[in-house]
Order: sequence, then C-alpha cells, then structure tokens
Amino acid sequence: MDIGTPRSAAGATISLLVGAVLVFPLLVVPAVGQRIERETKPTYTTHAGEALVLISVYAENGRTHLDRQAVIKMTNELTHVVTWQTTDDQSEAAVGLLFGKYEIEVSAFGYLSQRKEIQASDTINSARLEFSLHRDPSAVDLTISDAAIPPKARGLFRHGLSDLKSSNLKGAKKNLDAAYKLAPSNPDLNYLLGYVAYEEKDIPQARTYLESAASFSSHNPGALTLLGQVELAQQDYPAAAATLEKAVDVAPDNWTAHTGLANAYLKIKKYDEARQQAELALAKGKTQANAANLALGQALVNVGKKEEGIQALKAFVQSSPNDPAVPQVRDLITKLGQPNAGPPSDILSAQVSPPAIDPIFATPELPASVNPWRPPGIDEVKPSVAEGIACPSDTVIERSGERVKELVDNVSRIAAFERLVHQQVSEMGASLTKETRDYDYVASISERKPGFLEVDEERSSRTTRAGVPDGIFSGGFASLALVFHPDMRDNFEMTCEGLGNWQGKATWLVHFKQREDRPARMHDYRVGAETYSAHLKGRAWITADKFEIVRIESELTAPMPQIQLRCEQQVVEYGPVQFQKNVELWLPIKADIYLDFRKHRYYRTHSYDHYMLFSVDSIEKRKEPQAPPPEKPTAN
Repeated sequence: MDIGTPRSAAGATISLLVGAVLVFPLLVVPAVGQRIERETKPTYTTHAGEALVLISVYAENGRTHLDRQAVIKMTNELTHVVTWQTTDDQSEAAVGLLFGKYEIEVSAFGYLSQRKEIQASDTINSARLEFSLHRDPSAVDLTISDAAIPPKARGLFRHGLSDLKSSNLKGAKKNLDAAYKLAPSNPDLNYLLGYVAYEEKDIPQARTYLESAASFSSHNPGALTLLGQVELAQQDYPAAAATLEKAVDVAPDNWTAHTGLANAYLKIKKYDEARQQAELALAKGKTQANAANLALGQALVNVGKKEEGIQALKAFVQSSPNDPAVPQVRDLITKLGQPNAGPPSDILSAQVSPPAIDPIFATPELPASVNPWRPPGIDEVKPSVAEGIACPSDTVIERSGERVKELVDNVSRIAAFERLVHQQVSEMGASLTKETRDYDYVASISERKPGFLEVDEERSSRTTRAGVPDGIFSGGFASLALVFHPDMRDNFEMTCEGLGNWQGKATWLVHFKQREDRPARMHDYRVGAETYSAHLKGRAWITADKFEIVRIESELTAPMPQIQLRCEQQVVEYGPVQFQKNVELWLPIKADIYLDFRKHRYYRTHSYDHYMLFSVDSIEKRKEPQAPPPEKPTAN
C-alpha cells in the first residue's frame, strides 16, 4: 500500500490527513475591570456601590475545606441578573455585589447544592458566608482515605482516584489495576475497580470486584449499595435484596439504598416491604429520591391501594417530566384508571419493566461488540455530572467561543517540539509494532476569507529517519476546538450536559454534533486525489471560571466505508503555556488518536513541548525557526 504524506506532496497514491484544519485554541488574557482583586496577604477591594462578600465552602463536617472547585451562582432577586464565579484552591471566593438582595447558590460535583440569601447594602463593608455541602447520596463516594493502602501502592491509588474524580475512566483503570496487583485484598481498590467496571458496562466484572470489596469490608455502604445496583441490573433480585438490606443497616439515611431495596422487594413480591422502603427513601431523600415514587406506586397498587398508587405514579411524572420513563408511566396510569381493566397486578406485570421505569438503577445496554483497543464512544459512556445544577448554556458556548476567536485573531504562528508514538495494535489492545518520531513543528493560522480559517503545518524530522509510520500522516487534530469558534459553531448541535470535574477543576460538559443541514468544514480525509469530509460528534470540558477548553473528545458520527475507515476517535488535552509579556495560552499538550483503517487498528500519541509564539503584531520578537520542507513520501 502506497501512502503519501501531506496534501502538498505531489504524486501521492494515498494521503490520509487526520484533520484538515488546525488551531491551538484558547488565549487567556488578564481580566479587565475585575471588581475584586486578591493580593498575597490577601486583601480585597471593591468599587463604589458594592459590598464585599467572602465565601468559604466546606465539606459536610463544616471544618474541612472542600477538596474540589465549587461553582457560585449569584442571582439578583430584583433584576434577575445572574453572575457566576468559582472558588480558589482554598475553597474560597471574594465577590463584589452591587447593593440589592441576592440568592447565592454553591454547587460542586458529587455534592448537593446549597442556597443562601444575602442583602448587600451600603451599611456593611463586608460579609462572610459559609457553606457546608452535603454529599449527593446518588453519587459514588470518591472521598476515600489512602491510609489503609499499602505504601507501595499508594501513589498509584492516588493517581487512579484523581482520574476517577475527573471522569477519566481509562487512566483510572490503568492506575488502579497497577495498584491492585500490589494489594489485591484491599477493599477500597476492589470497590473503585468495581465502580470503573460498572461505568464501563462490564457488569459481571463489576460484581466480582464489589463482592470482594464487601467481603473484605462488610460495613462499606458504598460497596454494598453499588453491589446491590449491579445485582439489580443482572436481575438477581433475591441477592440484591440481601445486599441492600445490609446497606440500609450500615447507612440508614442513604435513600439510594432504600430505593434499590424497594425495587428488589417489588420484584420478589414483598409488596408491603417495598412500600415501606420507598416511603423511607422519599422521607430521607426528598425531591432527590423522586424515582422511589415508581416503586411506591407499584407497591401500593399490589397491596390493594390503587388510587394511592396512581397518585404516587403521577407524582413521579410531575417531578420528572423529562425522564425517559414518563411515557410508559403515563400509559400505566391510564390503564390502571380504566374500568374493568382487570387485576392491577396483571396490568403492572405487563406494563412495567425495571430498567425502563427505574432511572437510578437502570443500566444501559452493553455494546454489540467490545473494543478493548480503544476507549468507549462519546455516547456509550457519559461522564458523571452534578445532580440538579442548571448549566448556563448560552454563556458557556459564547465565552468559550470568545477564547478561541481571541487566539485566531492574535496569533499567526506557533512552533513546538513534537513527539509521535505510533503503534499498530491487536483487537485486545496489545502492541504489534511501535515507532517513535521527533519533529520540529510549525503551524500558522490565517483567515483569508471571513468565516474560513486555514491552517498550514510543517514538520521537519529531528532524526535521519524518512517517511511516516505505516505511511499514515496525521495532523490538524487540535482543530477540534474550532468547533466553538463563532464562525463554526452554528454548524453543530450543542448541548450543555451539566457540571463535571476535571483534575479538581469545576468544568461544564458540552456535547456537540455536526448538523446534517450544514456543511462539514472541520475535518477532512484525503485518499489519493479525493477528499472526503468527515462528520464529527464529541464532548468538551470547559472550565467554569475562565471558560478554557481543557479537554475534547471526538469521533465520527458514522463509519466511512468509501475509504475503509471504520473508526476514528481523538482525545486532546490542553494545558497553560506561559510566554513573554504575561501572555498565557492554553495549548495542546497531548493528543491520542485511535484509527480502524483498512482492517488495521492504530493508536497514536502526539505530545508537544517547548512552544514558541509568533503573534500577528510581532509582540514576540523571536527568531522564527527555519523548518525544512516536509519529507517526501516513501512507499512501504
């Protein structure tokens, strides 16, 4: 197979270009007119007409600062203007509020939100608000001490736990697997690996780990509750009931365990016990436990209290109108209300299936084929988001787009050292071949026509090796962030999925997908003389404070059989790079690419360092590196 390099090379039989456009996004500039300035002492200043409010956020014990960034939503109750801010590394924030009455809402991933009201007036110079957030019982508890972890495995455990908090399942599995080999009997490691397997939809493996965790530590409510979830998903209802009975004994205030136990009792026809557990869940979880109304309604109908059961089902519909189970529940309510409809138990058994009607414990279907060599697809595993926190979609999309546009408007050329690690892998992910190449890399950005961004890139090898690994040239992958550029984003459907977490930072998760009625201008493949446009979908992690894109994942919306491309996935991570004159850019640090091309599977890692910046206005007066022209292709 003859494969050419970039599109500038002549006479290439096949040229595979991964990403036709490249840009390194997200220029970070100092805030202008910021109302509160913190100094190292620290001291704070406000403008005229403002009151200073100092906010501290603690974990539920009220003594320990929260171990992750929190998002603060401030709503002026008179004007209804909403502003946002995040806490710093000490879980504190200082805000200047114009005089008026405000609702302050503090939210963090894995915790329930808390609201307080404050009257900002000219009679006070400053005020302090303290928030003690309580854990979301429906979220897996990842606050685990490493004190019981053997010292030799402690570092790997910490890295794995950090990856889990950032929803990085691949990294978590790698680190926790390595720690498990050193301490296979540790209950916390078994618990976390069970959670990873559950999130990856490997239900049998999740049960194995969680059973071990529960046997090594019989009073671990997290392991027992999650094991009960897994047993419910496997329809092993007697086992689920036994497990969740232990969970509620250990943690009687855990409404999630009570809800699961109600569902288990329902399936083994212990209807009165199911009713009691559902009522306990609702009493302890309030609106958070709305799904318990489903079990409660069915249990009441089965014990002969049909009207009360119908009311419980209606309460579920009213509180969760967008839940996917609502159409089924409404149909059930209608049939239960019909005269001469038959015994209620027959209607229930015909109409209600646990996965559809139990959104808390429903487990998505396993994929038709398992592909260990690549990560799960964008829509196969959705990262966890904080419960009940509304995402300011327009603000997130608009502000992140401003970051991308700032860089395109101000930067003409970027140079860096690039390292490429190329592997051909088996279906199980084992490396078959491996090559490493080092390059001097230069990328230039231009907008020759309004709304059309062009990126030219050049590589010169830092070694004497010619050609490209396996004859495949990949470039332009970092153009993913252009999805959010104001001239490009209307080509995509965008949905803000909620508040997530990435490496301890609060992040908004935005899902995007190419619109079928708009041109696909982001991503092309060139094979021979033909160019094929690729349609992409993906997800971005955007910081809640500065709206910086810190991570993007993407994949094809569908295979491209015309070029025998079954799969392409990209994972790009960004980090801050400091230049002269206090200019900081968020640039790609690492990009992973997974390709299934012509019945071969490839895994590539591009990493970048030693960046050099050349701006449009020549602010950076550095001598531009002279990169030789791209290497000529060589036939394999």
